[in-house]
Amino acid sequence: MTHIKVIIPAFNEADSIAHVIKDIPSTVNEVIVVSNNSTDDTEINAKNAGATVLIETNKGYGYACLKGMQYIANQAQKPDIIVFLDGDYSDYPEELTKLVAPIINDNLDFVIGARVKQLREAGAMTGPQIFGNWLATTLMSLFFRAKFTDLGPFRAIKYQKLLALKMEDKTYGWTVEMQLKALRQKLTYIEIPVNYRNRIGISKVSGTIKGAIFAGVKILGWIFKYSIKK
Repeated sequence: MTHIKVIIPAFNEADSIAHVIKDIPSTVNEVIVVSNNSTDDTEINAKNAGATVLIETNKGYGYACLKGMQYIANQAQKPDIIVFLDGDYSDYPEELTKLVAPIINDNLDFVIGARVKQLREAGAMTGPQIFGNWLATTLMSLFFRAKFTDLGPFRAIKYQKLLALKMEDKTYGWTVEMQLKALRQKLTYIEIPVNYRNRIGISKVSGTIKGAIFAGVKILGWIFKYSIKK
């Protein structure tokens, strides 16, 4: 039986987090919600919904993901697959089964849930998000011959392959760092189209000018850093 754990970074997602946890398939062995300094009821709502709740006081998406990984590293039984999922209910957690299928059935290493236009609710992604995804994936195609079309946060990866990536980004560059390192280490990967809806609440990245700028700088910084290393 494949052992699967889900890591959900969450900052003030009290209104959405229980919905996310409830829709995760029962085949998942543990749901880990990492509260990234939340000031609302995110933690209690996640715990009441059945998740393991961790607290990461350092603000940053990567910090939260690394906290979840550290927790798993200290467990006796290690998972086969890690799934990363946002806590805002913009993804459809029930589609996790689609994401892990290529790993379980075809022995692929890494799967990205691609937020394709035809499956995306109107307004679910902002203009800067759409442009940023296009720019980042176009540059990865030019520099590394990558076939990525999205930096979607809904993703699944073999646990041992994730460890080998030695992830380090603490903030907005987490997703692109993972994809660049997967390319560098020649992981086998595929994108699976997923549905995407308007999130509950306000985005902490695309919903602010500051967040969008910092995310863009981080993402482009990682791409150019790796293009120089080629």
